[in-house]
Amino acid sequence: MARGARDDGDVLAALSRDRWSSLCGYAYLLTGDVRAAEDLVQDAFVKAFGRARPVEASTAEAYLRRTILTLYIDGYRRRRRWAAVVHLLPGSDRVESPAARVDTEQDVQAALRGLPPQQRACVVLRFFDDLAVDEIAARLGLHPGTVKRYLSLAVHRLEATLGPVPQEDDADVLVEKGRPR
Repeated sequence: MARGARDDGDVLAALSRDRWSSLCGYAYLLTGDVRAAEDLVQDAFVKAFGRARPVEASTAEAYLRRTILTLYIDGYRRRRRWAAVVHLLPGSDRVESPAARVDTEQDVQAALRGLPPQQRACVVLRFFDDLAVDEIAARLGLHPGTVKRYLSLAVHRLEATLGPVPQEDDADVLVEKGRPR
């Protein structure tokens, strides 16, 4: 048994010394990322040579390449299964402390109180009730241009107090929803 362990060590050393870059190149073709490829090759070495069963020197590289492929496919399947159910988890990955949330809410409320009533109403209807400019104008009895001006002024004041307001990146989403900017 000690002889087989020594032989495995010799095969392991020879493969890692002579064929490492070739094996990493093979794994890179699968993963498309150098670090992920190196991790995959290391995992394959552990899986192939961590067993009590000896690996023949003549077939060791082929066995290792097959192990790399199997580990990659298993990882891909695991990631795909996870992606299919991750949306079922409650909340986000980032955990915010209750104190930070309260501070943020208080900051937003204070910034809104600092706006004139017409601007505050436009901001609340636009960003909290998610109404379009035309709907806000109809509710408040204003012209759409006036609503846009109030929103612009209010956003600039809020940005000065709170920092930049996140914008929707995709203008097509706004057009699909029938909401002018």
